[in-house]
Amino acid sequence: MASSNTSTESCADSKMTLADASPTSDQMGKHESNTALTSDSKTSLHPPDGFPSPPDGGLRAWTQVLVGHLVSFNSWGYLNSFGLFQAYYATTLSATPSAISWIGSVQILLNFLVGCVSGRALDAGHLRATLALGMLLQLVGIFTSSVATQYWHLLLAQGICKGLGDGLMFCPAVAVVPTYFTTKRAAAMAIAAAGTATGGLVFPIIAQQLQPRIGFAWTVRVMGFVVVFNSVLILLLARARLPPRKAGPLLEWRAFKERGYTLFCVGMFLVWWALYFAFFYVSAFAKTHLGVDTSTSLTLLLVSNAVGAPGRIVAGLVADRYFGPLNVMIPGVFCAAVLMFAWAGVHSLAAFYVFCVLYGFFAAVVQTLFTSACASLTPNMNANGSRTGMCFAVVSFAALTGAPIGGALIQLNHGSYLYAQIFGGTSLMAGAAALLAAKFSYKRA
Repeated sequence: MASSNTSTESCADSKMTLADASPTSDQMGKHESNTALTSDSKTSLHPPDGFPSPPDGGLRAWTQVLVGHLVSFNSWGYLNSFGLFQAYYATTLSATPSAISWIGSVQILLNFLVGCVSGRALDAGHLRATLALGMLLQLVGIFTSSVATQYWHLLLAQGICKGLGDGLMFCPAVAVVPTYFTTKRAAAMAIAAAGTATGGLVFPIIAQQLQPRIGFAWTVRVMGFVVVFNSVLILLLARARLPPRKAGPLLEWRAFKERGYTLFCVGMFLVWWALYFAFFYVSAFAKTHLGVDTSTSLTLLLVSNAVGAPGRIVAGLVADRYFGPLNVMIPGVFCAAVLMFAWAGVHSLAAFYVFCVLYGFFAAVVQTLFTSACASLTPNMNANGSRTGMCFAVVSFAALTGAPIGGALIQLNHGSYLYAQIFGGTSLMAGAAALLAAKFSYKRA
């Protein structure tokens, strides 16, 4: 996300580093807005004034990458597996698919909103205390959801409690990583980001193997014990490199006067409005429309998450070395839109496997490059944390409402996914157009 002296300013900075650290380091200081898109693919090797040079490797540095990977595993990896919960709750709760989707959507909302400010605790020197509080909320949310019997129980436990814990943990843990690297920063952040895909693999495998044997409640508890193990390692290994310092301003309202920045926020709102719909409903679609069993439906979700690991690493390295994050992300959004429309023509299990592989790959590209693309549009990196945080706030409401809208459209169409697929494809295509307009707006500034 940012260079060493800006990466911990906010959740925004920390998530940006997770996606692709290179754009921001080249833009330290004040740059003209029309160069924001051309200079974002190079990495500055100069440390910020007043701080020693990052070690760019070594045991402690790579240990922080492991911490970032485990935090991504526990937070976004668990969330990427929500499709297994969506399918199970649909058969056990007297709730509509749209209502069930709110549980996962609230998690995403809180991950973004809380994440926008939790990086401030790192600035003040409270990394481990913030992580400990986040871990506690995560574990309370998981273990209480295993005994929940009502919809509102799950909304409070899995949606709100787990979401708050995710938001507290993710930003501070990932913000530490770029402060340890210069030339290896993109690789380090790609490995940290891949924790989302790793978690998205492990949790569905646990459900697939254990749920038929020990039941849903104990399967969720096993997932909780995995999170406990990871949390112990995180708390033992997490170390901040930079001394505590005063945080910058939280909001920079004048950014919305920039047409390119406003278009970028609109574009990302439209993208995130539809992006998670497929992850939430892939298992349910396979069971209701293709007639597969629970094990096969979880395998499809597993495949969607598995391809995210190479998708994230490839996207980060290509954006870092060749084209810049926004120039890579726009084609990724366009491909995801085409695939969402193509989903309407899927009527066989083999075709659905192809869809899951392709959509999982391009969705991972978009997720990975979101915050670093926002940074590439920031002419003055001293304001990057505030600007990215404001974009997170905009996107959080799209993530909150997107999957429930899809669920409501499925219900409106009597169980058919066509309306939801058209909504998702149209939203992604409109998002790609807005992002393209943002790119050319800055080029012509």
